[in-house]
Amino acid sequence: MSFNRQLFSLLATWKSNSARKPLILRGARQVGKTTLVRQFAQTFTKSIILNLEKKSDRSFFEDLDDVKTIVEALFLSKNLSTSYLSETLLFLDEIQESPKAIQLLRYFYEELPELPVIAAGSLLEFAMKSVANFPVGRVEFLYLHPMNFSEYLEAKGKEAALAELHQVPVKPYAHKIMLELFHRYAIVGGMPEVIKTDLEKNSLTELSPIYESLWSTYKSDIEKYSTNPTEQKIIRHLMNSAPLELDKRVKFQGFGNSNYRSREVGESFRLLEDAKILRLIYPTTYLAPPIQPDLKKSPRIQFLDTGLVNYSLGIQGQMLRMEDLSQAFKGALIPHLITQEIISVGNLTDQKPNFWVREKRQSSAEVDLLITHGGMALPIEVKSGATGSLRSLHQFIDASDHGFAVRIYGGELRIEETQTPTGKPYRLLNLPYYLGTKLREYLDWFMS
Repeated sequence: MSFNRQLFSLLATWKSNSARKPLILRGARQVGKTTLVRQFAQTFTKSIILNLEKKSDRSFFEDLDDVKTIVEALFLSKNLSTSYLSETLLFLDEIQESPKAIQLLRYFYEELPELPVIAAGSLLEFAMKSVANFPVGRVEFLYLHPMNFSEYLEAKGKEAALAELHQVPVKPYAHKIMLELFHRYAIVGGMPEVIKTDLEKNSLTELSPIYESLWSTYKSDIEKYSTNPTEQKIIRHLMNSAPLELDKRVKFQGFGNSNYRSREVGESFRLLEDAKILRLIYPTTYLAPPIQPDLKKSPRIQFLDTGLVNYSLGIQGQMLRMEDLSQAFKGALIPHLITQEIISVGNLTDQKPNFWVREKRQSSAEVDLLITHGGMALPIEVKSGATGSLRSLHQFIDASDHGFAVRIYGGELRIEETQTPTGKPYRLLNLPYYLGTKLREYLDWFMS
């Protein structure tokens, strides 16, 4: 079973660009990079697919130095004519196994620009760091994330629901059904293999081996990017402890009731970020763009996938019985998933969102997310409950030079003309959980 991923359209745009460069597809292990490129390869007349973990495939790059000679050898080995050069996709999977192949990507661009080349791999960030002459400016990047709610609906064959999701504004009669579909997605998450098994078996118990396999794979990767046994222990500790810290900002010193020092924990967190297993989302005190994170303040943890977090916490059964998931794991899971949804549509850059804080003795405040849109920094709270309970958001609005805000919650889509307790008027967009991937479109609609 293969899924239609939203990134496919960007691959098609890349293919049609006469000035295209070799493309590096980046993302964590098991998010579907290889499957996507193999599917995309079917749009070409011919394709050459190499797995550089295999010595026989890697030897083309290890034994030869000139890209024209490499390509001639590849076409000969596949019994292809080089007259098909522009119609043949060359896919270099697991390219991290050959730093030399990464270096040579620049020469594919300079000497054989007509040949479409895509590279992908696990732990690619670490390989790129070790390449002495990385081809900066000679390659392009795209980023693939776990499947988002829109891709999930398409995978389930819910064409009518998907059509409603793409309508701006969504129709009121669709709300209940969309919320029910999102509820299941919030429980299982967006890892392709998990979704595939859930569609086939429709049983959470059948998913446990898949989650366990994914976790085991990530943990076994530790030896590939850690430099010593102590670092390995710390990373394992972080992976086991970090899901329990989702409801709070983290301090590196003694993280997870350990004796590890701040520097050790920070370095290990950065390795996990490079592996794309998690991200550190930092706060900002800015009220207007450009938004700059404050790296001296405590961050939040954002895992690759909420489904993996749910499994590691053992709360999926509880979530099945909840009507409003805003209370799941101390209220932390839905903000985590909404952040994941927002990240999922960022296929062109690897930029992280921020959250807003004001840390004063008498009036501390924290807003879940802060994004730039329409030349403004817009506050986003992920909550249920009454509008009047949005204390931190109101503090932001009072300090800001505009009057727009967003609440993402389990209720229906609506716009409110309201005011802060100090009397400042503002407009509040109340957005249902399931519209997280559509945030930008709804902001355009809301602000116009």
